[in-house]
Amino acid sequence: METAINATAKILLLLGSISAALAVILGAFGAHALKLKLSEQMMNVYQTGVQYHFYHAIGLLIIGVVALHLPASSWLKWSGWLMFSGIILFSGSLYMLALTNIRWLGAITPIGGTAFILAWLFLAFAIVKSS
Repeated sequence: METAINATAKILLLLGSISAALAVILGAFGAHALKLKLSEQMMNVYQTGVQYHFYHAIGLLIIGVVALHLPASSWLKWSGWLMFSGIILFSGSLYMLALTNIRWLGAITPIGGTAFILAWLFLAFAIVKSS
């Protein structure tokens, strides 16, 4: 018998799995299509985007699994949305910087990094508040 999962867990697990698939696609694209087109420095920037994209896609999956047990936690919901926002802002800005060499895009990256940090802290708060 299948069990329905709560809406928070479902959306976070969906976002995490799609984000992970996209990280694989973008990583492969970088390794194959961009390797000869980007400078070594910009390739490193791009690879950093992929690396953090992957870490935080897994983070979204972890938050989704925790949401199976804490479906009403607002800390957890915020954690998930911050994690997803961080992927877009941090990794997205690095992808765009590497592809366009528009330097001001680098100013967006720390905002995404802050979202990542807050997401992990909110996950911790959700766990602490659950007792």
